[in-house]
Amino acid sequence: MRDDAALVLFSGGQDSATCLAWALDRFGHVETLGFDYAQRHVIELETRAAMRDALCRDAGWAAKLGPDHVLDLRALGGISETSLTRDVAIEMETGGLPNTFVPGRNLIFLTFAAALAYRRGIRNIVTGVCETDYSGYPDCRDDTIKALQVAINLGMERRFVLHTPLMWRDKAATWELAEKLGGPALIDSIRTVTHSCYLGDRTPHEWGAGCGTCPACELRAAGWRKYQCK
Repeated sequence: MRDDAALVLFSGGQDSATCLAWALDRFGHVETLGFDYAQRHVIELETRAAMRDALCRDAGWAAKLGPDHVLDLRALGGISETSLTRDVAIEMETGGLPNTFVPGRNLIFLTFAAALAYRRGIRNIVTGVCETDYSGYPDCRDDTIKALQVAINLGMERRFVLHTPLMWRDKAATWELAEKLGGPALIDSIRTVTHSCYLGDRTPHEWGAGCGTCPACELRAAGWRKYQCK
């Protein structure tokens, strides 16, 4: 397996775009992986090609950026009664989790990523999950990712490394990391090209495109304002 290669879970959003830049800065060969799980904001998948192009243009990473892969996991959307996979209002549920939580999503994504990395001979898997500035999703926690790495390595008899460069960064720190990696050009590309809005809205704002009111937009906007004040 290649120690100098990485597979990045790349949704087309701010966090995964920053993780892709992080991986390109560190590894000699980087491939990307997206998932179609019947999400309402499927438009995020349409931004991925433009963001990959921007990363090559902004920082000269074209020689490092390898193939892109998209897997059809719409069965996950079919069994999920959530506001990300159904046309229902975003709200908190009785158990304290928002109904944007898609049960098992990150567990499934990372397992499929490891299966692809196994075939591609790639040791490093990079994901943008975060425990610092998130919506309370249990599959974004550091303990979950560490436990999953152990399970995947045991089950596949390989030594994959799951990297989470944003785990302890809030959204402002994520913007700062992007600036450090690619300067103002990368910041502008992430701001204008990537998509985070849960409703798939592309209304332009200072911090990017979105409805401005869903949890993803609120986090992104608040992080941008905090980043701009530093």
